[in-house]
Amino acid sequence: MATLRDILRKIGAVKKTQQITKAMNMVAAAKLRTTQGRMENFKPYAGKFAEVLGNLASGIDPEIHPLLVKKEEVSRVELLHFTADRGLCGSFNVNTVNAAQKWIKGQQDNGRDCSLTLVGKKGRDFFRKQGANITESHIQIYGKIDISFINQMARGFIARYLSDEIDEVHMIYTRFISMAKQEPTLVKLIPIEPPQRESETEKTAAEYLCEPSAEELLIELLPKHISVQIYNAFLQNEVSEHAARMSAMDNATKNCSEIVENLTLTYNKARQAAITAELMDIVGGAEAIKKA
Repeated sequence: MATLRDILRKIGAVKKTQQITKAMNMVAAAKLRTTQGRMENFKPYAGKFAEVLGNLASGIDPEIHPLLVKKEEVSRVELLHFTADRGLCGSFNVNTVNAAQKWIKGQQDNGRDCSLTLVGKKGRDFFRKQGANITESHIQIYGKIDISFINQMARGFIARYLSDEIDEVHMIYTRFISMAKQEPTLVKLIPIEPPQRESETEKTAAEYLCEPSAEELLIELLPKHISVQIYNAFLQNEVSEHAARMSAMDNATKNCSEIVENLTLTYNKARQAAITAELMDIVGGAEAIKKA
């Protein structure tokens, strides 16, 4: 049985852990507010961009640009995959890695070769150990990227697609739904599938007069659409990571409180048992002296 000193030592260690989890919770909350603000500011732009692109694509032959044309035979696919650079965020990394593994297995079952572009240290380390075909990886870049980096990444995918190095490009990231829910999401980047309108009334809701022509404008917007999708994935994934870490650290803090309560109860019982044993020894000694 643990001694009183051992129990006190455990209580002290758990309380120190609780202080760490509280601090990490506060740091994640501060980062979440900053990143969520950037995500919310970008959301109206992304929504309007998708609306304009869908409007232009609705009345134009998709054959006008190779980024809109699906290849007859798909044998090589690329996956842009997002994870976090750090752990201690619950099942955040596990969920997105599992989603990627499931998607890769499905592609391989269809006889397709898969290559990976990885964002995040956790995903890079995992797939490197698995011996996956990694095209490139980016770590420690969350919060540091700008639109020029995103455009460069998009141009790389487009160049490889147009040169027939790859036949499709997909993306898996974690979409922020709420503080309690973050969901791994699969998106096809190339070939581009313009956003579809939901109803006939929406088709006539907005008409655009384009200068230059709608075809020229659509061709100009297609690469930007890929950049918008990638940048949105960066923001969504970063917000989801901070939300997941905040929730995990909050649960860890609550668990520490429960452990401290249980250990304190155990300590009090052990101390009471020790006091009772000492009293029994004293009483027993006194009785022995009386009988002597």
